[in-house]
Amino acid sequence: MTSFFEGIQYLFVNILFAPLDFLRALELKSWFGANTINWIFMIICAVAMVYWIKQLKLHKENGEEFQDTTAHSFLK
Repeated sequence: MTSFFEGIQYLFVNILFAPLDFLRALELKSWFGANTINWIFMIICAVAMVYWIKQLKLHKENGEEFQDTTAHSFLK
């Protein structure tokens, strides 16, 4: 049973966390290089938010937006 848990430890420490160890070492040399993943995610989120807001505006202009003051019909 001990070898099973050591195998899990080897998988996570030596294989799955290797890219994070690389980024940690890279941060000492280049802060921007180490944070490129964060910048990519922020750009993706910003693009998605702009797209979402444009779609909301498009539906509002077409009159397809249904706004009701109650959340459910049984609350009326």
